[in-house]
Amino acid sequence: MCRGVRPVPKPSFTESGCCTAKSRKGASSNQSPMTVALSGEQIAAQIKAQVPDSIVSAGGNVVEVKPEALLAAATYLKTAPDLAFDYLTAITAVDYQEYIEVIYQLVSIEHNHGLLLKTRLYDRQAPVLSSVVGLWRGADFQEREIFDLFGIKFDGHPNLKHLVLWEGFPGHPLRKDYLQW
Repeated sequence: MCRGVRPVPKPSFTESGCCTAKSRKGASSNQSPMTVALSGEQIAAQIKAQVPDSIVSAGGNVVEVKPEALLAAATYLKTAPDLAFDYLTAITAVDYQEYIEVIYQLVSIEHNHGLLLKTRLYDRQAPVLSSVVGLWRGADFQEREIFDLFGIKFDGHPNLKHLVLWEGFPGHPLRKDYLQW
């Protein structure tokens, strides 16, 4: 062994072959290092109590809300003490031809749990959604990218301008109807 270099402890394994918490320095056996996925149905019930008539569906770790209720539902998810979704991991969009779905991946660092919040936009000509930049500053460039590539306008965005494409670019390249532009 080299001088001054401490040996790395080998993880201890249970009979089933699973690594025990003892092998992770400072980890307690009752706390999972992985982010826990919350029940979409339970979270949907909490959102519905605060923002009536906002839920479209829920299942697994996913809650789908109506587009007009997105900002109110997101505000509740961030500010409710037992949820405290203080970190927006990602925003993405998917074009399903009949609608464009926007997905928000939320995480609570304090409570170590996560959730997917979705909404669907059926207006393909002028899709509009409320911006969440006021809640999560990290949404800034992600909303601008979706604006560029899908053509979704985010109401209330402080600086909604092109990020990826140049001004005057014809169409939105990640839309299924892009070649028709």
